[in-house]
Amino acid sequence: MPNSNHEFAATADYEPQPVAVQEPPPVAGTASAPATVDRREFVRFPRLYRALHACMIVSFLTLAVTGLSLKFSYTGWAARLSRLMGGFETEGYIHRFAAVIMFGTFTAHIVGLIRQKQRSQTTWSALLFGPNTLVPTKRDAQEFVGTMKWFVGLGPRPEYGRWSYWEKFDYFAVFWGIVVIGSTGLTLWFPVFFTRFLPGSFINVATIIHSDEALLATGFIFTVHFFNTHLRPEKFPMDTTIFTGHMPLAELKRDKPREYDALVASGQLEEHLEEPQPEIVVKAIRFFAWIALTIGFSVVVWIIYAMLFAYR
Repeated sequence: MPNSNHEFAATADYEPQPVAVQEPPPVAGTASAPATVDRREFVRFPRLYRALHACMIVSFLTLAVTGLSLKFSYTGWAARLSRLMGGFETEGYIHRFAAVIMFGTFTAHIVGLIRQKQRSQTTWSALLFGPNTLVPTKRDAQEFVGTMKWFVGLGPRPEYGRWSYWEKFDYFAVFWGIVVIGSTGLTLWFPVFFTRFLPGSFINVATIIHSDEALLATGFIFTVHFFNTHLRPEKFPMDTTIFTGHMPLAELKRDKPREYDALVASGQLEEHLEEPQPEIVVKAIRFFAWIALTIGFSVVVWIIYAMLFAYR
């Protein structure tokens, strides 16, 4: 299990790429022994964060499907989907239940961070702004510029560390969504309570913010995030690291060279190596991930159709 100071992220599938261990040359007159193969993989995510990400996927997909079918209720696909779920009123109940799961997942993550700090016996400053910080830094801006140059052939690919700039953006986008979409959703869920200290017109404002911000978040996740995670050439067709928690060493060297070099230099790499997940587990994970991807891309098609041909 990985060091508690070295947790959380998102990226990577790939078939395990074995690393050959060098053997001494055979003694003259004896048969050469076959080279042993080290198939161990780098553990990028602990079990807690893998489970939380799975809960977030299920809750987000449910929120997206039910919320968008309510937003575009005048379209044929939304009406048919609503009937499958028992009607628009039932969809509302399902939507709110998924919201509870999302709030619970977010709370569990915050509790996990607190426990991580306690286990590491460090300060919040060291945890949040240390070498593996998720907080955007000047280097992230430099890597963004370097990546844009690399895209058009004007420079080499930046050597990313544990967290790339797009992973940090995705991470903090969840906080933004919980605050903006979550707070307005609660306002719409409990309008009587909130209008005790807010003007009634705020309900209309909350409706617009909740609807449009949710549409923006859904479009971003199912296009930009899916591309960064699954559709890049080196990741296509799927990145399962956040589900298995493992990343092949060859992939770690290629995608996170600064992290790999730091682990080798500190002598800590061995502490983060484990045998690959059983094949049956990987197959089950891929089945779940393909369902999520299919639903996500289908939602993008529904949004485009509704916005272009049926928007009111």
